[in-house]
Amino acid sequence: MIAAAERILAAGALGVVSGLFGGLFGIGGGVLAIPLLGLAYGLHQQMAQGTVLVMVVPNVLFGLWGYRRRVGVDLRIGATLALTATASTYPAAHFATQLDPHGLRLAFAAFLAILAALIAYRTRRAAAIVPARPPLRWQWTALVGIAGGIVSGLFGVGGAFIVPPALTAFFGLRQIEAQGLGLALVSPVTLVALVTYARAGEVDWGLGIPLAVGGIAAIPAGVAAAYRLPERRLRLAFCGLLFVTAVLLALHG
Repeated sequence: MIAAAERILAAGALGVVSGLFGGLFGIGGGVLAIPLLGLAYGLHQQMAQGTVLVMVVPNVLFGLWGYRRRVGVDLRIGATLALTATASTYPAAHFATQLDPHGLRLAFAAFLAILAALIAYRTRRAAAIVPARPPLRWQWTALVGIAGGIVSGLFGVGGAFIVPPALTAFFGLRQIEAQGLGLALVSPVTLVALVTYARAGEVDWGLGIPLAVGGIAAIPAGVAAAYRLPERRLRLAFCGLLFVTAVLLALHG
């Protein structure tokens, strides 16, 4: 009984930490929890991804509400991202449940490391005097949504990772605006992914529910911190989170 209680309390604490990072970076918090569930509880990659989705679904809804209230969210872009991502999530999630867990985990680690390097490079380059390219029309965000849905389906989380760098690089949005729109993308797709993983038996509800409770409690504090951080510092902190998570995934592999 004591061991079971400790297991639940530890999951709740992990939910709090994940919720803080989720609110701060507009990612739902699942990316950090996935490798830690593997390390601490011995869950294989698909089970860790499915379990974390129990937390991510309410986290992204609370986070989106917070960003909408503090920063504002372009509803045209948000709706475009959500609809196109939803269409591409299910086939990717169904495919992911049939993959080798070890290979899937390493693919996720490589994806995060490459993405972090690209964001860090662009952030450093932005410090120099570089001619600004004209931003793309908002309709092109449909391509970002499709890519985000595929990533969310494959890795359970991660769709919100590609939205901020894409929107800041090609559509002229600020980092904090782009993070809010990342949550608009993952709000519906995380539910689709959760249902898909649950149907495949890849969700540990006993861990997922305390994770969700802890995440919901901490999300507002993370969003408030993101609102106060300077643009450049927020981008570099985002890169740091991606690198740390990639390392944790590789170590578990």
